[in-house]
Amino acid sequence: MRRLYFSLGKNKFWEYVLLALFLLFFYGPLMNMLLLSFAGDYEYPDVIPRSYGFKWWDYVLSKAQLVQSIGTSLVLAVVVTLLSLAVCLPAAYALARYPFRGRSAVRLSFLLTNAFPKMGIYTAMAVIFYKLNLIGTFAGVVLVHIVNTMMFMVWIPSGAFRTVHIQQEESARDVGASPLRTFLMVTLPMAKPGIIVASLYTFLGSMEEAQGSLLIGLPNVHTMPSELYGIIMSFPDTAGAVFAMILLVPSILLLVVFRKYLSADALSNGLKM
Repeated sequence: MRRLYFSLGKNKFWEYVLLALFLLFFYGPLMNMLLLSFAGDYEYPDVIPRSYGFKWWDYVLSKAQLVQSIGTSLVLAVVVTLLSLAVCLPAAYALARYPFRGRSAVRLSFLLTNAFPKMGIYTAMAVIFYKLNLIGTFAGVVLVHIVNTMMFMVWIPSGAFRTVHIQQEESARDVGASPLRTFLMVTLPMAKPGIIVASLYTFLGSMEEAQGSLLIGLPNVHTMPSELYGIIMSFPDTAGAVFAMILLVPSILLLVVFRKYLSADALSNGLKM
């Protein structure tokens, strides 16, 4: 260690130490969860499993309700993303293009669902949903997820629409394009990176939403995060690690496929006030 310190120099040495600590802090829990998911024989306080296998994968995938929750979460995330696009894109375009009194306040209001403790908001929604017979329904869970994702689906596309020069839209109108055709053929393609980023955040946010799904969806709608609560409480850590790994797979795949849209420029363009 002493030779390494003098060979690298003081500054470089501490940079590598900080990097190692960061990697351990960030990737340590993920590596531990990966090891536990393939554990065959594991008992606390062992740091690593004594043997490996697919015992707990077979167990989790043999439970019909757990497998059903995987499909429910995927369908729910797709529905929430599509409905959010249909509802929020017009609002994002209006906020980007049409000046009106209180526009900044309206844009800021979409932050309110993320400015307060989620459980308090979910409890208030549960009272209203109970009166509307939406407790334990797929539609009720969809509404909860949409409320959570409105900030992303309004702020990021609104910033993307503002990067499209209005002169380009006017040029299309001058050659005879209708407002709808101008939006579909000019504005929408140029704002596509921001819209993809917002859709990605919406999909992942829906996949990982647990408290709202648990409070509004049960006993009829079972999603992966809500089922994960039961697995952690009722089964060994290894079973919870398996289900958590399954929950991570869609997120990792989407992040890899759309990584070019997750640049600093794409995010900053969508968060301008």
